Amino acid sequence: MNAVLVAGTTSDAGKSVVTAGICRWLARGGARVAPFKAQNMSNNSVVTPDGGEIGRAQAVQAAACGVEPSVRFNPVLLKPGSDRSSQVVVLGQVSGEVTAMSYRARKATLLDTVVSTLEGLRAEYDYVVCEGAGSPAEINLRANDIANMGLAQAAGLPVLVVGDIDRGGVFAQIFGTLALLDSADQALVAGFLINKFRGDPALLEPGLDQLRELTGRPVHGVLPWAEELWLDAEDSLSYVADGVIGRPAPPKGGQWLRVAVPRLPRISNATDVEALAAEPGVAVRFVTEPSRLADADLVVLPGSKSTVADLAWLRSSGLAEAIRAHARAGLPVVGICGGFQMLARRIVDEVESGAGAVDGLGLLELEIEFAPQKTLARPRGEAFGEPVEGYEIHYGAAVRRGDLTPLVTLPDGRAEGGIAESVLGTHWHGLFENNAFRRAFLWWAARRAGRDGFEPADDTDFAEVRAGQLDLLGDLVENHLDTDALRRLLDHGAPAGLPAVHRSFK
Repeated sequence: MNAVLVAGTTSDAGKSVVTAGICRWLARGGARVAPFKAQNMSNNSVVTPDGGEIGRAQAVQAAACGVEPSVRFNPVLLKPGSDRSSQVVVLGQVSGEVTAMSYRARKATLLDTVVSTLEGLRAEYDYVVCEGAGSPAEINLRANDIANMGLAQAAGLPVLVVGDIDRGGVFAQIFGTLALLDSADQALVAGFLINKFRGDPALLEPGLDQLRELTGRPVHGVLPWAEELWLDAEDSLSYVADGVIGRPAPPKGGQWLRVAVPRLPRISNATDVEALAAEPGVAVRFVTEPSRLADADLVVLPGSKSTVADLAWLRSSGLAEAIRAHARAGLPVVGICGGFQMLARRIVDEVESGAGAVDGLGLLELEIEFAPQKTLARPRGEAFGEPVEGYEIHYGAAVRRGDLTPLVTLPDGRAEGGIAESVLGTHWHGLFENNAFRRAFLWWAARRAGRDGFEPADDTDFAEVRAGQLDLLGDLVENHLDTDALRRLLDHGAPAGLPAVHRSFK
């Protein structure tokens, strides 16, 4: 058998973190483990060593397994560009645009790709821990599903359903999810997990007993709420507008550094700013209206899947003028990927939006032009005098530059003119994960903002912070899940004879 599918009653129920936790627990026990998500819908992505693009959650799960990320871990990635259309990435490479309706016609061929990829991983690794997408009870999509029960049926996977008790109604979530499935799908649902519980577990026991009586299936564990877990959120629901990211520790010096990040409608790679939030004394907040920039020291304009549309939103929300005012006051602004493109004088886009020439924010003397071929790269370089590495995922490129003194770009702009003023930009994601660069950048930003009492910590290692979170997930699985039952599911599949819950419709 050697595989299991972790499904969820809702988006953001905890599928990604439970999958990562199971991966970490198995890997710490000496097993060779791979993560797998057949179809992911996310604008948070990374570039893999094998040259493709996958969902960031699968890269984090790969880290939990102690292996390099691969396009095989997420064979289908959907990147929404609007409410009605998405870019399709298959085995790491762009494979067209689809609407919700037109995508249905593609799923039959994609199921073959998904199943064959999973079969290859199962032959290569001791275990494969699969993550579902959304909810398996989306009965409007079941006929051509490739991510949940459609995958489970095609690959013979036992299924664990995770419910988020913090949202309320977890017993209804779990029972309703099972009841909406047909009898063949129900036969693969082997048990349940409850996530994010606060309080005395004894309070749950009557409900757990009744759930077992009603469904004939056990709850294999109750995972407690863990305040420390906040890195690498997969779902956009995790990024609350006007909310502080993470759990900021007190500053090393006498002052905080306040960072505002516009919460763009089509924000991509929002996790770029998490490395800043891991620093003591750095308060990073997503914002959606201009008053939130009034007391910010640093503005980080993040990536976007729809640069031109999100730039229009910045203008309509009043944030565009607030960002310009922030920069005119000599306060630091940095743009990443799509945010970098928005800082330009002019954007020419006949590819992503088809809008043609559009005025940017005018804070960097350059012109961005979109090309049909997407750039996917894992570059290395130097910035602020420190070695850096990151990854690039974008269509737009700087085609004409003005005098970049004193306005500069990092590091793809080769830092022309030196670092003399307050506006920076880069196409590189992941820059802030470079420890020495991050410290130098924060020191620079604090001085530009007049926060002379802020001192970057010299002992924050972001890779260690992430590893600590992955170990915490492994501990939660080891200490709060029935790991013997989990191992049986991995080794032998769903038990035979699981009862079907009555459905009142045909």
